[in-house]
This record gives sequence, structure tokens and C-alpha cells, in this order.
Amino acid sequence: MPEGKPLPQVASELWELVVAYFRQETLDPLKQLGRFVAFGVVGAFLLGCGVILLSVSALRALQTETGDTFTGNWSWAPYLIVTAALLVGGGVTWMARGKRGATR
Repeated sequence: MPEGKPLPQVASELWELVVAYFRQETLDPLKQLGRFVAFGVVGAFLLGCGVILLSVSALRALQTETGDTFTGNWSWAPYLIVTAALLVGGGVTWMARGKRGATR
């Protein structure tokens, strides 16, 4: 063994190097992934709340602002219109998500 640092000091430095490498390659990316997931969950929750509020407001507008159009036997029509709009919006979102993933 060449002259230099004593073996316990070399072993201690090697251990510190291994621990630092472990943190750099595993813990730091996991922290970043946790932030990414947290922002995604919060964003999805807020977007879901916004879609629910907009759909309820559209339903209420159809029921109140159309006069006597959707009364009596046609009282179900605003629900069908809002449901169809939500399905179309979900389909457009699904298709846009699929196209973005395919171009990577």
C-alpha cells in the first residue's frame, strides 16, 4: 500500500462518498418527484373543482335563463346537455393527452 492516509481514514472517506452518492442518486430525485406529484394532485383537484362549478353553473343557466323551453316534459334536457358537454370535453382532453404522449 502506498504511503498516504491511514486505512481507517480512507474507509471513513469511502463511506461518506457512498452515502453522498446514495443521496444524490436516490433521495434528491425522490424529493423532486414528490414535489412534482404534489403539484399534480393539487392541480388536478383544483381543475376538478373548477369543472364541477362550471358544469353546475351551466346547468343552472340552462334551467333559469331559457324561459319555458326546458319545463314540463323537457326538464331533463339541461342535464343531458351538460352531461354531453362534459363527455365531449373529457374526450377532447383524452385525445389531446394521447397526441402529446405519442410525439415524445
